[in-house]
Amino acid sequence: MAKRVLVTGGAGFIGSALVAKLNERGDEVHVLDDLSFGRRELADVPDARFHRMDIRDRSAVRGALCTMHPELVLHLAAVHFIPYCNAHPAEAADINIMGTINVLDACEAAGSVKEVFVASTAAVYPISDEAVGEAHEPGPMDIYGVTKLATEKVAAEFQRRTGTPVVVGRFFNAFGPNETNPHLIPEIQRQVLAGQRTLQLGNLDPKRDFIHTADMARAVLALLDAGLPGFEVFNIGRGIEYSVRDVVQAFERQLGEPLHIEVDPARVRKVERMHLLADVSKLKAATGWAPEWSIDEGVATLLREPARP
Repeated sequence: MAKRVLVTGGAGFIGSALVAKLNERGDEVHVLDDLSFGRRELADVPDARFHRMDIRDRSAVRGALCTMHPELVLHLAAVHFIPYCNAHPAEAADINIMGTINVLDACEAAGSVKEVFVASTAAVYPISDEAVGEAHEPGPMDIYGVTKLATEKVAAEFQRRTGTPVVVGRFFNAFGPNETNPHLIPEIQRQVLAGQRTLQLGNLDPKRDFIHTADMARAVLALLDAGLPGFEVFNIGRGIEYSVRDVVQAFERQLGEPLHIEVDPARVRKVERMHLLADVSKLKAATGWAPEWSIDEGVATLLREPARP
């Protein structure tokens, strides 16, 4: 049965992928986004269902939810580019923590919300050379991870207070179309589509668990369809890690051309974790979900996108 669904941050990278999947299954999708990082054209909803507002505006958010009466709320709105968060810690805390409090309080006030999904991040985990499961002790290394761990605590308190089921998804490294921040894969994409064959990159050896946004969106909806009671936390990753060199090699395979790398000292992070790999056994056991997109398939689609400045 179709549901009325609100996606905060639905004009962003992962949010737009979720909106697309929700549209596919016939839900009535609303998007709330202030377009500070997202783009209106990415949110495939009619203007009447696009609500441009800042989640820090408590009264506006409450008014929007009490008017639309969503049954399902997917809360992704956040500032999440780690260098930006580190440079603007107060803003990151205000948006990610206070903004989440505002959204969850509005869910309670609306009286219609049956389930909530809250986006978190793999950045809540400490350095580990092994795959990390949900029971792994948190230990964020940056402001973004700190704010998202606080967000998880806020979501758990909301669930205890209201009884509304809450699923927290710890997103690992997303890739795919519509990226709105200059992360590794879109930066390689930008340079390659601009005609460069010698890439200017930073740290080359760290490995990350890259998962396509279409697979992420499928995982989120599978969790929400599972009818989980209470409060649950799940890793959302692919379960395979790739180094920067591995990613560059995927671009080489799809281009059919060699690429060269020059390390740009300005891009090198002073503090870097060498591994960040998801244990996704809990997600698979709860939903039967499995990833469908390989790194090569995803890169192939990115090379067909128009170049962006």
